[in-house]
Amino acid sequence: MGAPARKQATYADLVSLPEGLIGEILDGELVAQPRPAARHQRVASRMGYRLGAFDSDGGGDEPGGWWLLDEPELHLGGHVLVPDLAGWRRERMPVIPDVAAFELVPDWVCEVLSASTSARDRTQKLRIYLEVGARSAWLIDPMAATLEAFRAQEGAWLRVGAWAGDEAARAEPFDAIALGLSELWLR
Repeated sequence: MGAPARKQATYADLVSLPEGLIGEILDGELVAQPRPAARHQRVASRMGYRLGAFDSDGGGDEPGGWWLLDEPELHLGGHVLVPDLAGWRRERMPVIPDVAAFELVPDWVCEVLSASTSARDRTQKLRIYLEVGARSAWLIDPMAATLEAFRAQEGAWLRVGAWAGDEAARAEPFDAIALGLSELWLR
């Protein structure tokens, strides 16, 4: 006899998690982990700050044209995901809706890897982002001091660049400016 059918996680399961846990529903399974450690948070915060020129209407010398958010809750294709950063082109989302969760697929997602999330972020979450229609994804590894950029192409992720250490990255879709990576890493 086969294994009993697994109960599909619900949003009620997610909101009943104890305080201090981040919950997601991936492929019907509730996944919970503690808030990230300082190294992880610093990388996400610094990257969001570095991309700030894109989160504007593009006036002046700024490239603009994006809405960028930290840890948005995404309800996409039956999944509930919480990337470290996500961005929507303003041409697709002219105004940020005043909602707790977004149902419009972001154009770009960024996951900051940690020992406990790296395998899931690299496999399951990247697969889901591709399936729901994200166009670009970044993986940042604070321990290895690396940034990898991917573009969705013909149903697969194509790695379009990788940078390490103190390099300056011109990473799609934000390649209009060079992002100095040295300030991301806690040394």
